Amino acid sequence: MTGSARMSRRRLLGAAGAGAAAVGVGAAAGVLADRTLGPDPVANAAESAAPVPFHGERQAGIVTLAQDRMHFVALDVRTSSREELVGLLKDWTLAAERMTRGLEAVDEGAVGGPRAAAPKDTGEALDLSASALTVTIGFGPSLFDDRFGLAAARPAGLTRLPRFPGDDLDPARSDGDVCVQACANDPQVAVHAIRNLVRIGFGKVAVRWSQLGFGRTSSTTRAQATPRNLFGFKDGTRNLKAEETAALDEHVWVQPGDGPDWLAGGTYLVARRIRMHIEIWDRTPLFEQEDIVGRDKGEGAPLGQVKEFDEPDLHVRGEGGVPLIPPTAHLRLASAESLGGVRILRRGYNFTDGTDGLGHLDAGLFFVCFSRDPHTQFVPMQQALSTQDKMMEYLEHTGSGLYAVPPGVREGGFWGDTLFT
Repeated sequence: MTGSARMSRRRLLGAAGAGAAAVGVGAAAGVLADRTLGPDPVANAAESAAPVPFHGERQAGIVTLAQDRMHFVALDVRTSSREELVGLLKDWTLAAERMTRGLEAVDEGAVGGPRAAAPKDTGEALDLSASALTVTIGFGPSLFDDRFGLAAARPAGLTRLPRFPGDDLDPARSDGDVCVQACANDPQVAVHAIRNLVRIGFGKVAVRWSQLGFGRTSSTTRAQATPRNLFGFKDGTRNLKAEETAALDEHVWVQPGDGPDWLAGGTYLVARRIRMHIEIWDRTPLFEQEDIVGRDKGEGAPLGQVKEFDEPDLHVRGEGGVPLIPPTAHLRLASAESLGGVRILRRGYNFTDGTDGLGHLDAGLFFVCFSRDPHTQFVPMQQALSTQDKMMEYLEHTGSGLYAVPPGVREGGFWGDTLFT
């Protein structure tokens, strides 16, 4: 099928999808409202509720067993005082550590303080478990300006991502001085964490943009089953896993000598809000969907193979010598074999944000990945996908951000202490 034919069909089906979208909104809202849906199939209730240690060599929320829900926020720093910023990071660290243990942001914060004063904890997580909450912080390129004397400490890899073909980025959904990612198995626990950190930062930071996510779209350990994205395909089968420690050192963790000492042991976070034109996809024949992805939809096996975890054979051909995995297939273009060995750690989530005003769901993938150097890993991968991937016909990148994620917090330390001290 020619590109012009595909685009013509896209415009036609996009208009036709308006009636179906209203049903989809109701269904999606029901899923989001029910906190009991969607726990990881291999995790029991105790594991889903248990605390994840906050302190350690690395920040939690990167190779941690991926939780089912996410609340991501990017903030602009309003204070121009380095001392106030450091003080805020210390306050945030104390609050985040408490909340990951299932406690209030501050002791007796919700109901134990003076009745004449505003509570110091918003209270919506009272009586809820820790729900495996992790809270992860990152610093954007714009933080490293003259305000805080950080210009000389900016890593070379922390420069804004280039504009890729097909990008339709909304500045109001991109960038930010600081990002915070809260993941949990209960959406209210994740929202509580972000809400209280923002409350603590009142007057010093302001929300630039945020994103709620449900239904993880990748697995970070071998213990997890592979989830499905909103196109209905298993997603992240070949993702890096926590058990692959040597590969993580090579592809995820910043090593000594890569850049400034403060980031050694940390990583880089790329966030991309990707709207999926699901009404159009839903009217695409199954064989074409599978050719676009490069896998069968049921088992998730690479085309030409039998099982999900069978290694793809990018050279196998069918009738007439045509490759079974097409040259424009997502699997082929995103594979390490096609990218000179490049790999990343994915940690994304599905989202639905109502409708676009034209009767179509504003839904898709909130893509999050971690890498040792985004400009030699994510950028060439996205360049290949944005220029050759047939799936791009159904996608629209509407938000973007890049952040340096400092190493973990030691006992008595605070978020970013390696940068500021």
